[in-house]
Amino acid sequence: MLATRIAKATMVASLAAFAAIVTYDNIIDYESNFQFVRHVLSMDTTFPDNALRGRAWTEPLVWHLAYALIIAVQGLTALAFAAGAVALAGGLRGGAAALAQARRYVAIGATLAFLLWFTGFMVIGGEWFAMWQSKVWNGQQAAFRFYITVLAVLLFVHQPEADAAR
Repeated sequence: MLATRIAKATMVASLAAFAAIVTYDNIIDYESNFQFVRHVLSMDTTFPDNALRGRAWTEPLVWHLAYALIIAVQGLTALAFAAGAVALAGGLRGGAAALAQARRYVAIGATLAFLLWFTGFMVIGGEWFAMWQSKVWNGQQAAFRFYITVLAVLLFVHQPEADAAR
C-alpha cells in the first residue's frame, strides 16, 4: 500500500509540476503562445475558403482575454494538483479520510485540466475554430497527450487500494 501511495503522490506532483511550468512559461514568454491563441481564434491559417470562418474572433482584446483565461486555468490546475500531491504525501500512512481528501484535490485538478485541454483545445479550438485545418497552429496532438495523461493518473489515484478491505 505504501508503494502505491508514493506512486500516486509522485504522479500527481508531476502533473502539478507540468501545469506550473506551462503556466510560468506562458507568463514569462507571453508572446510566443499568444501568437498561437491569436491565430487559432482569428482562424487566419485555416483552409482558404472555409465556410466556418464566420466564427473567427479578430479583436485583440478578445485574444488577450482568452489567453489570460487559459493561463489562469493552467495555474489553478497546478495549484489543485499540488494540493493533491501534498495531501497524498502527507497521508501516506493515513487512513481512508486522508486519501479521500487528497482525491478531491486530484479530481479538481483533473477536471480543470480536462476542461482546458479537451474542451478548450479539442472542442473549442479544434472544432469550433477549426484549428485542425491549420498546419502551423494546431495544438490538438499536444492537448491529447496532456488530457489522456491526466485521465490515466486520475483513474490510478481513484483505484481502490489492495488492502482497503482489511
